[in-house]
Amino acid sequence: MENYSLEPTPKTPKLSFDFKNGLFEISGRSIPENSIEFYKSLMTKFEEYILNPAVSTHLIVNLEYFNTSSSKCLIEIFRKMERVSSNSDVRISWFYEEEDEDMQESGADFKKIVKVPIELIAVK
Repeated sequence: MENYSLEPTPKTPKLSFDFKNGLFEISGRSIPENSIEFYKSLMTKFEEYILNPAVSTHLIVNLEYFNTSSSKCLIEIFRKMERVSSNSDVRISWFYEEEDEDMQESGADFKKIVKVPIELIAVK
């Protein structure tokens, strides 16, 4: 399965999904004009990954900011991670800047919603 990656722009995050090794990263800012369209190709690839995941799957989320429509896409990605967890050791690392209470709260909210471990990690 081919990896999936996109370089960041001022409005879209870096997406780096190494499907062979189960190492995924979403970082930067996620405020695209149309989040569903932006994440659509990734979601399609992810469906393929769910059928034959790596032994372990680690998603790193390191966002400075995301809009409401991006949060819906993040939930969808987390739901896919739940599906992967039946065949893979899954974990999510949610990074936020130490003083950014909004991003810390967002991570905590996602942690309550999804059924896979989300580790909240403060960075200076």
